[in-house]
Amino acid sequence: MTDVWRKPYHVVIEVENRQCRILKKFASLGIQHLKVTDIRSSSSGSVKHLIELDREQVKKIPKDFKIVAPRGKAETKPSIWFESEGCEVCNCILSRDAFLISGKSMEENTIKYSFIVPTFEAYKSIVSALENSGHKVNVLKMGSFEPKTGVLTEKQERIFWLALKGGFFDYPRKIGTQELSAKLGIRPSTLSEILRRGTRRLLEHYFEKESA
Repeated sequence: MTDVWRKPYHVVIEVENRQCRILKKFASLGIQHLKVTDIRSSSSGSVKHLIELDREQVKKIPKDFKIVAPRGKAETKPSIWFESEGCEVCNCILSRDAFLISGKSMEENTIKYSFIVPTFEAYKSIVSALENSGHKVNVLKMGSFEPKTGVLTEKQERIFWLALKGGFFDYPRKIGTQELSAKLGIRPSTLSEILRRGTRRLLEHYFEKESA
């Protein structure tokens, strides 16, 4: 792992974002409140958002929009991918080597963003840049990775923490092996091996405690 991710932080902020193309597009369809469960940047410079819909919102979606049918649990809601040029807020976060986890529209033009940054300095840089651009920023949560003791190595703990916070263990996954390994600056095979070895350590520790 590259040193840049040695002390990562999980951050949740609320930002007044009047430039959000998603809010404007869906407001034109009569949909005021959105829940974004996945945000991904692309090589083309655009940003893809996976938007969760309720039954009433689905009725307002045009037929040319592709709705992602839920899989697995019956209570899983349908979703839709929406791709657009990244707004100033998304681009500001993504440009600091962070990766966005989710977003949720709150009141009017306020959006709650959840993301992971590699360092405290990256977090401060994002908040400062947004405030200097005229955005009102309210920090709701800012927690750092704190190594524990015992079962896993610090490297394994850090990667498991990042994978958990980033949604690697969610269903469906919010980030895959390829994307997570690229963010961390390691090969997918290396990431898989670290997770495999760490999982074995955790299971051995669990079953040792159970049999004690």
